Amino acid sequence: MRLLRVLAVMSLAAGSVAVAGPARAAGCLDPSVPLSVEENRLTVTLPGQDRPFARQMIEGAGFQGFTPALVRRLCAARSPGAAEKLLAREGEKLWHAAVDRAQRRGPVRGSLPYSDDRPLYWTRIEAMAAIRQLPLFSGQRLQLIETFDRASRGMPDINLPAGSKVKRVIVSGFDPYTLDGGVGGNNIRHGNPSGATALSLDGTRHGNAFIEAYTLPVSYPEFRRGYLEDTVGPFMRPGPRQVDASITVSQAGGAVFNLEQFNARYHGVSPGNDNFRPCAAVGGVPQLAVNNPECTITVVDRWGGPATPDLRDPPQWTSATLPVEAMIAADTGADVPRPPGDTWPDESVAFGVVHRTSYVEFPDCTAPERVTRDGVPPSPQSCSYSGGGGNYLSNESAYRNTLLRDRLGLSIPAGHIHTPDMQHFETDYEPSDATFDAWRLAIAQQTRNLVHVVADEA
Repeated sequence: MRLLRVLAVMSLAAGSVAVAGPARAAGCLDPSVPLSVEENRLTVTLPGQDRPFARQMIEGAGFQGFTPALVRRLCAARSPGAAEKLLAREGEKLWHAAVDRAQRRGPVRGSLPYSDDRPLYWTRIEAMAAIRQLPLFSGQRLQLIETFDRASRGMPDINLPAGSKVKRVIVSGFDPYTLDGGVGGNNIRHGNPSGATALSLDGTRHGNAFIEAYTLPVSYPEFRRGYLEDTVGPFMRPGPRQVDASITVSQAGGAVFNLEQFNARYHGVSPGNDNFRPCAAVGGVPQLAVNNPECTITVVDRWGGPATPDLRDPPQWTSATLPVEAMIAADTGADVPRPPGDTWPDESVAFGVVHRTSYVEFPDCTAPERVTRDGVPPSPQSCSYSGGGGNYLSNESAYRNTLLRDRLGLSIPAGHIHTPDMQHFETDYEPSDATFDAWRLAIAQQTRNLVHVVADEA
């Protein structure tokens, strides 16, 4: 099906992309196409506010022109292939705009703080809603959405230099999550300090280390399609640009950084941003992983996934190889301002840094009994239930990253950093405030310090 012909035939009236704001452009969108769960949040307006929250994020960063311009270019595309190339370029352009803003390369547009990670997420979602309403076959639309999604996360943008005198480091972050609920629905305001850190680190240098970063979605299907492996895997293979350290980062809770030692293959019950969870508890009892691929992390064929589900392939557990002692000894929070309400008891630092070695296993893979262990490796015959960082997508990112390291025979530092919780607001419904920004700035700064320690030790 040729895109130009389809668009000419459909020739729908110009109008807003049934999303957060005006995307009036060439009239080629079909508003009858249902939007995704994430895209439907684009119209959510908090109490007392005059615009949808997503609109406040997009305009607050000066990104309001992105989606209308994208739609105009898409409507002029002459084929699905041309549209795919266009979306790869435009997704990368959005990523670069977010990175430049976070690193204050040029004027910081909009009213939101430069460090805010949320405008990238909401602009991406608005653009994906527009792409979804192109009058194409469903499979074609989904391919175009994925091309744009990956590009706007900085995944194809990783460009590490060759040479023996430099170090190459890759760092991942995450989108905001748990966007539903809260008082008056105010959870939609959530950001993610790991995403903010990724934006602030991408393309930077620390001594002789070159650091590249990307962000991951908070949903299971994209992981299963190889988002992480396709991004990091090529740089773990032998070659002049082989990575020297690969770090995954996500948000947890409290006022402490947890360096996670053990990562579990198991999927827990928490849904992603798409409200999908592959392994919900049944009758309040966790499902077992035996012959149950929905409850275990699977790897795509191109990265060594088995042809049929296998309880031991890939393994039930992986382990971190981060320089934990050096990361703790470096006192990375000493130069970081403590944000309002910080509860870490040592007031000489912003946040603590702790090596977490606990995990939960099924000692018998065929029985639902679970045992929490700490400080000793999991039993080779056990089945995983949760790593130190739980069994949500942060754990999955850690598992997949360290599994890649093992499968490709590397001994590089690889592991997961769990940051403190960033969701501290002075107000109930305002899009941002000084306290929220202070927590993001502090967490991102100390995370960068920890990444720099890993780079020094690599």
